[in-house]
Amino acid sequence: MNKSVRDRRVQYETAGLDLADLAPDPFAQWHRWYEQAEEAGCVEPNAMVLSTSGLDGVPDSRYVLARGVTEAGFEFFTNYESAKGAQLSAVQHVSALFTWLQLHRQMKIRGTACRMSAAESDDYFSSRPRASQVGAWSSPQSAVLADRAELEQRVAEVEARYPVGSTIPRPAHWGGWRIAISEAEVWQGRPSRLHDRFRYRLADGANPAEPNAAWIIERLAP
Repeated sequence: MNKSVRDRRVQYETAGLDLADLAPDPFAQWHRWYEQAEEAGCVEPNAMVLSTSGLDGVPDSRYVLARGVTEAGFEFFTNYESAKGAQLSAVQHVSALFTWLQLHRQMKIRGTACRMSAAESDDYFSSRPRASQVGAWSSPQSAVLADRAELEQRVAEVEARYPVGSTIPRPAHWGGWRIAISEAEVWQGRPSRLHDRFRYRLADGANPAEPNAAWIIERLAP
């Protein structure tokens, strides 16, 4: 008989995490863990749960794929007119969570999202597979559809407008967001739920985009 959700227990048998194991800033730490997740075969190691809220104050979450991580922030791309696009336009404060279950690890970031430049969005859009470019034009993301056939008809219209071999331009309603972070937390699972947690937070007045920005690292109780 399968165990109930209430009775399910998994012990996280890992070597743990200490202050000496951490990179001096959260961006370097993310890249370190991302590379290890790739090596371990974790599925979609750049996937993050993006949490937003609108003017109604109600939180909303979904997975998106990080497409760039630098000192300037964490980058992702989406339809600006989607539910998350509208929420980000209304309230720029966000949280995101990366989870690498096979390694019993997670990393949470908090910060402020702003739109990336048109040139940056154009550059990324041009690198996408043709089918993804067609999809960006075809899908009125988050809008109600009558049925699947309506979406497929929209795809057919875009494919007719931009035949194979032609360049598909980036739609104005689609582009990038960058999360400038003010805080990050790394979590490593340990036995008996006595996990290792460390928080990166900016020193007063520090700019995370500046080289050698001052990050304070603190151990948190599990």
